[in-house]
Amino acid sequence: MDIHEVPGGLTREEVAKAHAADLEVQKKYGVEFHKYWINEKAGKIFCLVDAPNAEAAVHVHREAHGQLAEEIIEIQPEVAELFLGSAEANTEGAVLLPGTTDARDPGIRTILFTDIVDSTAMTQSIGDEAAMALLNVHDTIVRDALTAFGGREVKHTGDGIMASFLSSAGAVKCASQIQRQLAKHREQEQGTSQIRVRIGAAAGEPVEHHNDLFGCTVQLASRLCSHALPEQILVSNAIADLCIGKGLTFRALGEVSLKGFDRPVPVHAAEWSDAAVVS
Repeated sequence: MDIHEVPGGLTREEVAKAHAADLEVQKKYGVEFHKYWINEKAGKIFCLVDAPNAEAAVHVHREAHGQLAEEIIEIQPEVAELFLGSAEANTEGAVLLPGTTDARDPGIRTILFTDIVDSTAMTQSIGDEAAMALLNVHDTIVRDALTAFGGREVKHTGDGIMASFLSSAGAVKCASQIQRQLAKHREQEQGTSQIRVRIGAAAGEPVEHHNDLFGCTVQLASRLCSHALPEQILVSNAIADLCIGKGLTFRALGEVSLKGFDRPVPVHAAEWSDAAVVS
């Protein structure tokens, strides 16, 4: 996937024209451009491309229109499938919002899940009223972080929250703030019931229906959340790549087997201590 930074902006027609020029040249270099996304607010264009190497993709852009990408990241095949997804693209290759004919998706979205560790056992141990008080602590901290970092709450899952972001870095910073604020709460409330949360996030192209989100990206984020240890943030390989240069620290955990996925998935743990995260 290549990423173009266009601070001054380009019209949708100009982007479509450039993409069409890529398609005319791509076979010469053994390259295939699949889809592109326009994030007009951030001034970015994302192109999903199948190429033998990064240089081949650069050659196509250089010959077609001269607009070179600022960054090219390698995406594993199983992650590329998340981006290809089932969302409709118009004849120019722009990804469309479901149910529309000409509206572009604002960008690749990052899906985040939180999950309160051992919530059922906690409720049985401390009772409904005390457990509800801790749930309210979780909800307040998560929603404050979503507001601070541009997240949208999709739904409450009973013992956690599902949220969507236009920025992968914003999602990771949000997750980090959640963990730091919960750690601060545990320190302040020593001797009382403690609340711990696991968080998972994945980037891709979810399918939207009735204000809810579905698809492989959502499933991957949910599985990563379930796989995470208490107080851990697990993210997909795509998120780690999209956050390069954003002042965030990740620890590669290798490939893990997740329920429902045919092949092991590369996973990273986001470091969330104050020393590891730059706001």
